[in-house]
Amino acid sequence: MMPFSLLLRSYLRSAIRSLPKAAHIRNTSIMTEGLQPASVVVLPRSLAPAFESFCQGNRGPLPLLGQSEAVKTIPELSAVPDRRTICPQLQKYEFGTCTGVLTSLEEHSEQLKEMVTFIIDCSFSIEEALEQAGIPRRDLAGSGHAGTYKTTVPCATIAGFCCPLVVTMRPVPKDKLGRLLQATHAMGGQQGQPIHIGDPDLLGIEALSKPDYGSYVECQPEDVPVFWLSPLTSLEAVISCRAPLAFASPPGCTVMVPKDMSSASCLTPEMVPEVYAISEDPLHYSIVSAPAAQKVRELESTIAIDPGNRGIGHLLLKDELLQAALSLSHARSILVTTGFPTHFNHEPPEETDGPPGAIALAAFLQALGKETTMVVDQRALNLHMRIVEDAVRRGVLKTPIPILTYQGRSMEDARVFLCKDGDPKSPRFDHLVAIERAGRAADGNYYNARKMNIQHLVDPIDDIFLAAQKIPGISSTGIGDGGNELGMGKVKEAVKKHIRNGDVIACDVEADFAVIAGVSNWGGYALACALYILNSCQVHERYLRRATGPSRRAGEQGWIQALPSVAKEEKMLGILVENQVRSGVSGIVGMEVDGLPFHDVHAEMIQKLVDTTTVHM
Repeated sequence: MMPFSLLLRSYLRSAIRSLPKAAHIRNTSIMTEGLQPASVVVLPRSLAPAFESFCQGNRGPLPLLGQSEAVKTIPELSAVPDRRTICPQLQKYEFGTCTGVLTSLEEHSEQLKEMVTFIIDCSFSIEEALEQAGIPRRDLAGSGHAGTYKTTVPCATIAGFCCPLVVTMRPVPKDKLGRLLQATHAMGGQQGQPIHIGDPDLLGIEALSKPDYGSYVECQPEDVPVFWLSPLTSLEAVISCRAPLAFASPPGCTVMVPKDMSSASCLTPEMVPEVYAISEDPLHYSIVSAPAAQKVRELESTIAIDPGNRGIGHLLLKDELLQAALSLSHARSILVTTGFPTHFNHEPPEETDGPPGAIALAAFLQALGKETTMVVDQRALNLHMRIVEDAVRRGVLKTPIPILTYQGRSMEDARVFLCKDGDPKSPRFDHLVAIERAGRAADGNYYNARKMNIQHLVDPIDDIFLAAQKIPGISSTGIGDGGNELGMGKVKEAVKKHIRNGDVIACDVEADFAVIAGVSNWGGYALACALYILNSCQVHERYLRRATGPSRRAGEQGWIQALPSVAKEEKMLGILVENQVRSGVSGIVGMEVDGLPFHDVHAEMIQKLVDTTTVHM
């Protein structure tokens, strides 16, 4: 293949010869056949290796097509018309400050001898994708190109280069999000995938109406802001490096290069994205590949069997496990609670369902690098501390989990517990998870499945979940197997109708996501497995890191080790037995949960979940 610099020069010379004629043409389809738009950065040769490493480490916002000696290519580059804007210009930067816009670099010919040109891919067209998805083009609030915004999301700092990510936004009707993602995938592969869908504040953008570059595209009431990477990230990189002299393509202006330079990723069915709402306040959507979403659905179906014939099939809500896992995947700090004191005539009154699922989930959250804390009843604090200590000693947990208690008496107490200094704008946790945790009924009491009131054994941890409903940025998940568990208020009408004693025992407190399982521990195992699937998915993993920095999938081996396993869960149940914790149905102190033997029923379920999770990954 012809070397990059020769290929580029060969094309550019012919482009220059045609420039006088092309400059007056508005329909440039013939002129741009076989070409694609790109932006230009010109830096001193001393900075070239560092900038190349910076681009390679941040391939999402800076998809580098190639580089060449500036003195050989810049005169031609600055004269090539863009198919949309036809504005052959470069901005001049001195020590990070723009000092002019140039159409010729002849006066800098001597400096260019010691400079290098970088060509950055701009081939994906958001407007064309919107058109392909049947979404009408919106008028700009002003003239020029659509608005772009500096975010507070940092690109990965590499070789001394550091700068904020720059994004561009288009409003999209929420009912067309799925269609848009299919169109962007078909046209641009990974490069066409959004890096954020929802509240701009999550990117550190304070006002959409005030873009840093270009003109605002107005949002309508049913629109969702969708954000893509902008090549103007390269401008921020040029500004931040404060080179004595540098040049870069201005906002809205690009050059044309041959299409065979394209950095677009290969289009495969495995990369087709799906979009899901994971929060209403703040508005937030996440994306995942279709095959990964299907795997999580298989997990949800697997844990939905009803070994106790309780009628839980009537409580099932589709994709609750998937949405809960997506929300947790974006969270940084998670609070987990468990504990259902059903055996009130014994000490301890806890059952073997709940703690194993909570510990299994916490182990995987730790492997993902997320802050994980537990909150339990005051009377059960010492029990859970012993359980966690033994779990670490026996290799079930890698590191201890901080354990808290809560005995507040008001919503204000709950808000203070959840937020720094009680400030709703500073929540300590992003996500709350309840696994087989006694849930408050409509009459204010707590009931076991036999309709016995156990309120005297339960602290008001429900208030934390109720307070979280009014604090933006905190989501919640409830995992249960009978309808009387914390979070099952989301399905309380079905519990009242279909579950024995449901009219009395149904939990009245909702969680954002209600995961139903035949045994609650299974829900904890499945949630850990779902998080593995999501973080191993290229589409979701790229979205999580905003396409900046290296892939986080380097930690996959550690994630596999953190998954639930038959051996680890056998150890976990053994720890509970040593602490005299009983089976929920039979009351037996032994290797069973909810009256079901570990070595047959539970071991088989665990292995099935792990096999579904890891096959073909």
